[in-house]
Amino acid sequence: MTKNVRVQYVGFKAEILERVYTFIVQRASNETSEYTLTIGNEAFGPRRVRFQDAPEICSLRLHRELDTFEDHPPQSNYRISEMDLNDFLTAHSSSARRYPHKPKSSPDQ
Repeated sequence: MTKNVRVQYVGFKAEILERVYTFIVQRASNETSEYTLTIGNEAFGPRRVRFQDAPEICSLRLHRELDTFEDHPPQSNYRISEMDLNDFLTAHSSSARRYPHKPKSSPDQ
């Protein structure tokens, strides 16, 4: 159903223990709703997710909620779970992050 909605990332607020990401959802009927998704700061430690990945992680979760509840999720605030983080990390593992082109070899080789 999310093809009938437009999801816009608005920004984030860094708090002491977490970051709060805000999105606006506009439906075909011009109805808009605001959603916030929270990620605990511990998620950004070594070998975890990068700060620049957080909006995408939140967007994926919000789209999943919109799909599940026919564009009208029952709540407006969500917390990103370990499962959400692990799913993202698995989908974006180093094997998925390959160079689109083979790096040029140096003239010394």
